[in-house]
Amino acid sequence: MQKQQNSLLALGVFLGLALLGYLLGNAAIQVKEYERTVTVKGLSEREVSADVVIWPIAFTEAGNDLEQLYLDMEKNVEKIRAYLTLKGIDESAVSINAPSVTDKSAQQWGGGEKAEFRFLATQVVTVYSPQIELVRDAMQDIVELGKQGLVFSANNYEHMTEYQFTGLNELKPAMVQEATTNARAVAEKFAKDSQSQVGKIRRASQGQFSIEDRDKNNPHIKTIRVVSTIEYYLAD
Repeated sequence: MQKQQNSLLALGVFLGLALLGYLLGNAAIQVKEYERTVTVKGLSEREVSADVVIWPIAFTEAGNDLEQLYLDMEKNVEKIRAYLTLKGIDESAVSINAPSVTDKSAQQWGGGEKAEFRFLATQVVTVYSPQIELVRDAMQDIVELGKQGLVFSANNYEHMTEYQFTGLNELKPAMVQEATTNARAVAEKFAKDSQSQVGKIRRASQGQFSIEDRDKNNPHIKTIRVVSTIEYYLAD
């Protein structure tokens, strides 16, 4: 009798361990399958027109009489104001920087050749406007001011025209959604090729939005991009 009970107990223990082993093994397989993932990138891109232009008009004047030099600079500023008004640019879009004057006699060293003009003045009139095409039209006809005796600064790098796009926040939600949709489509294509199915998102990261000139000849046209990186679970 005792022997029979021991046999039954041993059988029960064996079956219990076998069942536990099966359950643990099955769970391990499920966990392993659950960890199968694919990482994809989704792109969203927009082409937009700039909505603000910053146009610095830098000009120079040289002379030996400092007082007269300042008077000449004031006259040049008024010529620029009149030109911009003629082109339809609102006065509120125009700002005037104070002139910067260099005394060349104070920069001479040793017995170098004396400069023809002692003073050199540079001044900048800046146009900040949302009227892109109006300003671009004025830029193309700037030679009219040259005919009036204005000499423009040759330092183009410091006084480059800037085009900005300020409506990014309005585009962000739709672009993020599009990038996510495109990433999902890539993941589904991969899953189909590998005879799997796309599951839930394991992790996702949104890249930085970038705003760049479409090309060097059209800086007023911008290309906006964002790339989202998403990792999906895969299932059979």
